[in-house]
Amino acid sequence: MKILALADQESKALWDYYDPGRLEGVDCIVSCGDLDPAYLEFLVTMANCPVLYVKGNHDVKYLAKPPAGCIDLDDRVVRIGGIRFAGLGGCMKYSSSPFQFTEREMAKRVKKLHTRAVLANGIDILVTHAPACGMGDMEDLPHRGYDCFHDLLWRWRPSYMLHGHVHRTYGGEFLRTCEHPCGTHVVNAYESFALETGAAGARSLLDRIRPLGRMQGTRRELKGGA
Repeated sequence: MKILALADQESKALWDYYDPGRLEGVDCIVSCGDLDPAYLEFLVTMANCPVLYVKGNHDVKYLAKPPAGCIDLDDRVVRIGGIRFAGLGGCMKYSSSPFQFTEREMAKRVKKLHTRAVLANGIDILVTHAPACGMGDMEDLPHRGYDCFHDLLWRWRPSYMLHGHVHRTYGGEFLRTCEHPCGTHVVNAYESFALETGAAGARSLLDRIRPLGRMQGTRRELKGGA
């Protein structure tokens, strides 16, 4: 299955200067949050494939106008073409946005998602807006990752974790891909990233990037499995 992951920044190549060839062969589109709902509606119409999404901290407009024709993945496990996608939107709480959560609040959501994963007999791809703690996050509170995401990764060992929230334009070292100690490939889907399940690696749709590598020297100790 060819999956196009998106986050945080609408791609001009996929919207303003759309060319049907860019979505050729795409079987599923996944939004990791903070994207205009009209953008997702455009893509679900043009790509003629399922579009899944979780909500980012800036997606308040989704309350009044969720993207028509798309599938809300938040707090659910959804199977598309035999692939089990699980979703947890939002980021660390720093204001009054409805899509911001403390570590404790997110841990409660993780616990509920564990139950849904049991019923689905596992998770293949975890989709979040915020990253996991120490896996491409930042020091400031709004962009700090969640510790509790490691619990999901160690328990279910999905093939991929797709997230957004940390922009390439923020400066510093932008971590596009890394590998969690449990073996999960972690991808920051900022703007766009294409991958094929079952492939040896993943590749960017719009620009060339370095191959997946193992994360080293994270700033916080990663939580180990039992």
